Amino acid sequence: MHFLDQAKIFVRSGSGGPGAVSFRREKFIEYGGPDGGNGGKGGDIIFEAVPGLNTLIDFRYTQHFKAQRGHGGAGSNRTGAGGEDLVIKVPVGTQVLSEDKESVLADFTVPGQREVFLRGGDGGRGNASYKTSTNRAPRQHGTGWPGEEMWVWLRLKLLADCGLVGLPNAGKSTFINAVSNAKAKVGAYPFTTIRPQLGVASHKNREFVVADIPGLIEGAAEGAGIGDRFLGHIERCRVLLHLVDASGDDPVGAYEIVQGELEAYGAGLADKPQVIALNKIDAIDAKTRDKLAKKLAKKSGTEVMLLSGASGEGLPAVLDHIIEILGPAPETVAANDDGEAEPWSPI
Repeated sequence: MHFLDQAKIFVRSGSGGPGAVSFRREKFIEYGGPDGGNGGKGGDIIFEAVPGLNTLIDFRYTQHFKAQRGHGGAGSNRTGAGGEDLVIKVPVGTQVLSEDKESVLADFTVPGQREVFLRGGDGGRGNASYKTSTNRAPRQHGTGWPGEEMWVWLRLKLLADCGLVGLPNAGKSTFINAVSNAKAKVGAYPFTTIRPQLGVASHKNREFVVADIPGLIEGAAEGAGIGDRFLGHIERCRVLLHLVDASGDDPVGAYEIVQGELEAYGAGLADKPQVIALNKIDAIDAKTRDKLAKKLAKKSGTEVMLLSGASGEGLPAVLDHIIEILGPAPETVAANDDGEAEPWSPI
């Protein structure tokens, strides 16, 4: 299945059905009077977040969504049937944006969350509702109120506990393959990862979701390389694992480049808790490794962990540190007044 995290769609709720013009005609009943019923309400456009989806690929092939119109009223004061609501199912983590992408109209962060996005139009009035003491046989009726319509953007932000960041070829794909059942592509060339990957890591009876995004390069905030488009997928991560390639030409400079891009992107990414790991330590000697670790720790002002995703060296210690920052499993953290666990939300 292809990954797609942005899609533009057109949505329109149903218009209300027309009211009826009808008069009562029964034997032995003189002056039967008007009995036209009202029209039915148009269907609503409803968005629903469902588990099990992690892509918007379905919206590439279907871009127009229109709810059913309400049915017309009928004689004997019968109201028309309402139009069926149209439920659009989206992955958890989807945001609905305005056409200019300037406003967030809806944000779906919990499985099962439903929101009426566009309300269907009300049905038109039948002629029975126009009857007055001076207008005993009205022939006017309402045609029904129109529905609402608009173009919107769907933007998916994957929900994960830990997000991987680093320059291309920092070893992010190797790491996620080592700690989870993900099968991310690994290659000895930049931008091996061209779309985000999710994996579930399990360590010491604790499971957490890891998100791997394409590598950043200098100027990504201005669109260089793949740009910073995929950084949206780690906005909701509770901790970032910053992997620095120990075998690179300038590991400290690489760290600075990524930090600069996180700050340029904004959204609080630079302020999130970070675990900084010097990766690929199996490719250098111990003396060089220790020297680089000290330089990086001085630059970052925090502890630098040593890691090799390929050989597994240092992997348990890094996972321990991540779990320590994440804290207890969400279902054991908080309980409401009834003693039931509160569902975890990324925001």
